[in-house]
Amino acid sequence: MNLLQPLITRRALIRLAEPSDAGRLRRYRVQNREHLVPWEPWREEAYYELEHCAQTLADARDVVRQDRSYPMFALDLAGEEILASFTFANVVRGAFQACHLGYSVAARRQGQGLMQEVLEAALPWAFQRLDLHRVMANYMPRNERSGRLLARLGFEREGYARRYLQIGGVWEDHVLTSRIRES
Repeated sequence: MNLLQPLITRRALIRLAEPSDAGRLRRYRVQNREHLVPWEPWREEAYYELEHCAQTLADARDVVRQDRSYPMFALDLAGEEILASFTFANVVRGAFQACHLGYSVAARRQGQGLMQEVLEAALPWAFQRLDLHRVMANYMPRNERSGRLLARLGFEREGYARRYLQIGGVWEDHVLTSRIRES
C-alpha cells in the first residue's frame, strides 16, 4: 500500500493531511472549538486562523518526511469536509517500533461510530505500512466515550498516569492503553 494512497470506508476518505487542506482545517477547528475544549490543550486565538492552519500543514509534511508523525484526516467521500482528525505521533523506531495515537471527531459526527470506522481502517495501515509493533493511546478517565472506543478497537489498559498532560490549563490524569500488532 502506497503511503499516500487514501483509505476508503463506507463513510470516509482517509488520507494524510495536505497543504491544500488549510481552509478545511480552519473550518474544522472553528466549528468544533467548543466541542473539543474539554479534551485538548489550551489554544491561543491564532490556532483558529488560516495562517496557523497553513503552517500546521506545512509542518505536517516535514514530520511525515522525517518519519516522526503521520497526521491524517477522515473526510467525507467527496473530500470536501473534515469529519475527524487523527495522528500517529511520536514515532519511535529501533527496538520499540511504536507511536502515540491522538484523535478527534466533529461534534455533529460524534456518537455515530465514525471514529471506530476510521480507526479500524487506519490501525492496520499503521501496523503494516508503517511497520509499527505498538500503538499507544491515552485518555482522561472522565472521557468514558473514548475509553469505550479504544476498548472496542482492541486497546488494552496498561496503566494510569497522574497529572500526565496539561489539558485546558489543568494537569489531567490519563489511562494508558495500547494495541499490539497481531502478526
